[in-house]
Amino acid sequence: MGSIILSDLLTQILIPVCAVVGILFSLFQWYIVSRVKVSPQKISDINNKKNNGFDDSLIEEEEGINDHNTVLKCAEIQNAISEGATSFLFTEYQYVGVFMVAFAILIFLFLGSVEGFSTKLQPCTYNVDKMCKSALANATFSTISFVLGAVTSVISGFLGMKIATYANARTTLEARKGVGKAFIVAFRSGAVMGFLLAANGLLVLYLTINVFKIYYGDDWEGLFEAITGYGLGGSSMALFGRVGGGIYTKAADVGADLVGKVERNIPEDDPRNPAVIADNVGDNVGDIAGMGSDLFGSYAESSCAALVVASISSFGINHEFTAMCYPLLISSVGILVCLLTTLFATDFFEIKLVTQIEPALKNQLIISTALMTLGIALVSWVALPSSFTIFNFGTQKVVKNCVRKGTVFLCCYWPLGWVGHWVYYRILHQQCIQSEALLLHLCCSPVQDVADSCRTGAATNVIFGLALGYKSVIIPIFAIAISIFVSFSLAAMYGIAVAALGMLSTIATGLAIDAYGPISDNAGGIAEMAGMSHRIRERTDALDAAGNTTAAIGKGFAIGSAALVSLALFGAFVSRAAILSVDVLTPKVFIGLLVGAMLPYWFSAMTMKSVGSAALTMVEEVRRQFNTIPGLMEGTAKPDYANCVKISTDASIKEMIPPGALVMLTPLIVGTFFGVETLSGVLAGSLVSGVQIAISASNTGGAWDNAKKYIEAGVSDHAKSLGPKGSDPHKAAVIGDTIGDPLKDTSGPSLNILIKLMAVESLVFAPFFAKHGGLIFKLF
Repeated sequence: MGSIILSDLLTQILIPVCAVVGILFSLFQWYIVSRVKVSPQKISDINNKKNNGFDDSLIEEEEGINDHNTVLKCAEIQNAISEGATSFLFTEYQYVGVFMVAFAILIFLFLGSVEGFSTKLQPCTYNVDKMCKSALANATFSTISFVLGAVTSVISGFLGMKIATYANARTTLEARKGVGKAFIVAFRSGAVMGFLLAANGLLVLYLTINVFKIYYGDDWEGLFEAITGYGLGGSSMALFGRVGGGIYTKAADVGADLVGKVERNIPEDDPRNPAVIADNVGDNVGDIAGMGSDLFGSYAESSCAALVVASISSFGINHEFTAMCYPLLISSVGILVCLLTTLFATDFFEIKLVTQIEPALKNQLIISTALMTLGIALVSWVALPSSFTIFNFGTQKVVKNCVRKGTVFLCCYWPLGWVGHWVYYRILHQQCIQSEALLLHLCCSPVQDVADSCRTGAATNVIFGLALGYKSVIIPIFAIAISIFVSFSLAAMYGIAVAALGMLSTIATGLAIDAYGPISDNAGGIAEMAGMSHRIRERTDALDAAGNTTAAIGKGFAIGSAALVSLALFGAFVSRAAILSVDVLTPKVFIGLLVGAMLPYWFSAMTMKSVGSAALTMVEEVRRQFNTIPGLMEGTAKPDYANCVKISTDASIKEMIPPGALVMLTPLIVGTFFGVETLSGVLAGSLVSGVQIAISASNTGGAWDNAKKYIEAGVSDHAKSLGPKGSDPHKAAVIGDTIGDPLKDTSGPSLNILIKLMAVESLVFAPFFAKHGGLIFKLF
């Protein structure tokens, strides 16, 4: 089948070295960000700069660089945001920790009972002539890997939140020196999160495989079956992070907008608004910690899916360690590629104008994908044999490694990264959140149509926004469908798993530009609350506008990868459960399809109602403070920020449990009582409907958000005709935006985790379902 060029020894060295390089690079970026001090500048430091030929005295006087009160105010606001975010995450992790322990025990009991907790060796599933480790061993190591995945996910989300709250005020203060300085701080901070998450995820997974390998020896089937617990742990924590963080941020956002903008006619992030701190805290716990955990879960799950499928292929049978580690080698090269790509934004090119911000962010995607194309081609050349076999629904499919034959562009391993980027560029086009469009009178017609509908009130705005969201599903679904068809045709389910890795191979860059958005948004809020000059606010607004683009990119990135990851996990589940075919004409499968297609609607109903309930409490509290605190509206009294933070925290912790229980319990109930065939229908149904609802929800909310921004910007004659802030069309746009907030930031993003988590949970429990599942059908 052709020898592998890269030796096992070099593979064992390359993967951890790349992970350590990623960690060191993130620490270096953090060090550079930390050199921006959130404290008043000493006069002696200023004189030293003048003596060295650096004289910014005119800028300092105009922008208030040496205004001690302004700097201290920024530090005070930063501390309030950081304390609120930290308090929420610690409270959330206490509840999640209880769940993690309980579910770990459940994994051990279910998997251990497959063979009655026996310690005897058992015939392997795919090679009956060979003996594999006992079910009890599989239960034990699956439980350990679940805990490791959960802890790594928690750490990833927490570290992301801490760096975001560390960088927000520093971005604000650097904006006094120019938009380029502020951009560098925000982007470097995002890179800290991106590289820490990518490198930690890779390193922990690699070390777990090698430690488990000491016990499993040549039983690679059992080894990588146990490793799937790592993906389940990461995705479980991501679910609660996404749902809890989403409820938190949108409850505060809706409450602040409805009372502040619509009723009191005060600007966004006005310090008089009692919910403004909770709103900024929510950006960090939802858009930073939640997104980080989400993409970490996708990375872990796609790696696990590829490893499981590969373990029952010729890689596992022939014990080709380097070929088995092909998914990890992709991620390793991805870290190096993202490192080089980051330098283009931070060192090779300097941002001087507002119009250069968004191209710099988009170039990160283009450059990283182009370099990764070459990187994956190289990895495919040295790490894979010229041909190999993949298990494909009861048969063996021979796969040609076309890179070894020189026809790189026919290979399925890397083009999906390009298709993936195209998917979320199309999603971005539908939302049309280009900052240049807002600033340079180039707003696209979909957003103009939605904004124009606000002339006749909120109802027509809602109708147009829903229509745009439904329409936005068309092109991304075609792109995903083509990706799946091509990758499956070339390498069956293994091709789909590696296609997902193709999208996630540049996760460090994707997370960097995604984290940049909330950091810039927080920076603008701090500038407003600190009463900084209008020029500073214009600069942070420009950063925030580009950040809205990155938010759309992040959502598209998560949705596209979730679809491929979920299908790859579905294929691994079908293989592990020994299902030869999934026939929709079979009643067992069809009823599963119907139920699975319904689950995303049930889940969305829960999360939407949760946001509504929490927002109702928040609105009442904000109204109460405006009505009962003398001088609050005049700015002579301070609002009770802490009470609003407490409302969001309590509501999100309480409301995240029912949606989480729905997702976590459904595979267990269906698999146990109805069997693997019905469960396969549930997984397929939830994937098909969940992806489309996620795209529609994200783009509908984005359309309403941008219609509001379009009217507020007033950069064209059409926008000006809709009236200034406070006009009836603007109020209608704000109402639409508040409706869309839970769609685009709570329900939509959480659906990504629903479809992935159900699939990976089914994969982990597949041995139990295959042996003891279908109790109802056994009785009748």
